[in-house]
Amino acid sequence: METIRRPKPGDFPAYHGAYLLAAHGEDLSTAFHHASAEELRTRDLVPEDRWEFRYAPGKWTTKEVFQHIIDTERVFSYRALCIARGEQANLPSMDEDAYQAKARTAARNIEDILRELAAVRRSTVELFHSFDAEALACSGTANGKHITVPALGWIIAGHSEHHLRIIRERYLA
Repeated sequence: METIRRPKPGDFPAYHGAYLLAAHGEDLSTAFHHASAEELRTRDLVPEDRWEFRYAPGKWTTKEVFQHIIDTERVFSYRALCIARGEQANLPSMDEDAYQAKARTAARNIEDILRELAAVRRSTVELFHSFDAEALACSGTANGKHITVPALGWIIAGHSEHHLRIIRERYLA
């Protein structure tokens, strides 16, 4: 993978700033590697009886949080692909609660979800590995906001780290 440095303000909507701060490392490859390792570490911390746990009414279960990480990574990878390939249309927003309502996560076992997460991450890493300097220089519009291809990768890594921290702090406390 070409070295993909952290994006600068203006390369992404300000509301994604927390995800950029949550990502580890100075290049995207390191950030993806760290997020993947943290996913495994956090998985190993969750006891069997906590996968269906909600820390408050109306909050997602631990298993649903992992599903949300998968869904979001797929959407943001798609956005990166579209923008890298020159898409000029405004890419649609994502209503995470609507996605979760249709995911039927409760009917799935955690091993399948975790296997899917690993497969999605491998696919994301390969996608970003395929981008040359020209693709990485592309920017576009998603949810009505300007964003660059590298920023989408960093947001993916940081988004995972953000939710894993929430699992450790709120679901396992």
